[in-house]
Amino acid sequence: MCKRLINKAQVDVYTTTSVSSFYHRHAHYLSLLDANERAVTERFKFAQVRDNYIVAHGLLRETLANYINEPAVQLKFSKTEFGKPFLADYPELSFNMSHSGNSLAIAVAQQCQLGIDIEYYKPRDTWAGLVKKCFAFEEADYWHSLDKSEQGRTFYQFWVRKEAFVKADGKGITLGLNQCVINPADLNDFLRVPETCGAADLWHIDAFSLSTDIIAAVVCDKKSTVLRFGNYSPHRVNFPS
Repeated sequence: MCKRLINKAQVDVYTTTSVSSFYHRHAHYLSLLDANERAVTERFKFAQVRDNYIVAHGLLRETLANYINEPAVQLKFSKTEFGKPFLADYPELSFNMSHSGNSLAIAVAQQCQLGIDIEYYKPRDTWAGLVKKCFAFEEADYWHSLDKSEQGRTFYQFWVRKEAFVKADGKGITLGLNQCVINPADLNDFLRVPETCGAADLWHIDAFSLSTDIIAAVVCDKKSTVLRFGNYSPHRVNFPS
């Protein structure tokens, strides 16, 4: 059973905005990975991408190990039909990971469908095309009604919620980002989700930010969740109190 979570309504979120500050522990994190994870590292062409993967998956293992009181190196991961990882021996422990640039966030909870997404805010000229492709008509109408100075940040506020949802459901973007519809009047609620995902009002959104330029959201199929925040330092995992 899970050891650290106090109750099923809690979601623990761990973050760092400097994955590169962990590179000096590269050998340690690499030693925690299993054969499948090591094989993934061999496919990366760029050293930075490879090192970020090693750090992120090493930190994930160290984090989860403290919930089940097992050595990080002994954790056994399996994947669902659509590729979402889970712990083979502890399927009741839900987790999800997101990284953007030099930042990383990992969410952990019990017995729920859980997704997290973080994104760096970057000015771009492709927002309108993405809105047309990935937003439902209610979302698109609201977005187009905004002043152009508001559209960029609002786009990311919708985007992280949608990404977190499809990651929670486990099917990824194949589910269709325009099929999970955020309520423009209350960005913490869904208007609609695909029928296969149950009722929209069963899903809950918690938004947060890592900085003024890093927007994030957690989505799970529990209505009254509470986020608890921990963080990663270069030498330890700081768990929520």
